[in-house]
Amino acid sequence: MKNYFGLRWTFFIVGLAILSCGVALTIKGQRYGVGSWDVLHVGLYKSLGLTIGSWSIILGLIIVIVTSIILKQLPKIGTIANMLLTGTFIDFFNYIIPDAHTAGAQLICFIAGIIILGFGDAIYITANLGAGPRDSLMLIAVEKTKLNITTARTAMEFVVAVAGYLIGGPVGIGTVIMVFALGPVIQFSMKYTNQFYQSLTQDKHIVPKNSEIK
Repeated sequence: MKNYFGLRWTFFIVGLAILSCGVALTIKGQRYGVGSWDVLHVGLYKSLGLTIGSWSIILGLIIVIVTSIILKQLPKIGTIANMLLTGTFIDFFNYIIPDAHTAGAQLICFIAGIIILGFGDAIYITANLGAGPRDSLMLIAVEKTKLNITTARTAMEFVVAVAGYLIGGPVGIGTVIMVFALGPVIQFSMKYTNQFYQSLTQDKHIVPKNSEIK
């Protein structure tokens, strides 16, 4: 079976760009809350400066170092690329997308953000080039604590959201909605991104069922 190296990296990069656009849109609609990790990213930005994307990269780097020490192995290139590109793309889209000043405009941004984020996540997962730093941390938590993925992910995101809230990050009903809505959006989108990949390669490409966001 052919590897389709260039095509897989195209899917990977385009997917990360699209999901980062979705993240930026949810940030524009932060009156309703943002995803758990972005609560922490925004909180750090408000408290210490830099940019939201920079904090995404910094925390990703810390996680990569910790997971590499625990696993006693170097991170995969896809994990590093995920960390660097996602943070860079978030800052880019956060800069070019206008701020939403009304409740209605922020609601539109938030809903559009969830849909676009989920679609971009499906494209990046289809490339099958490796999990992001936060997903790697979650999988280590599963291994070390013997919890299932759902419990480990929920616990980790709860801790992260609380930490972000305590330093000024935006928590709202949207934060809860994202926990339950993103999975179905990704699952629905993957059906079509996988079909599109197969139409380009004629390969039966199977993606990991338990893949998660960022």
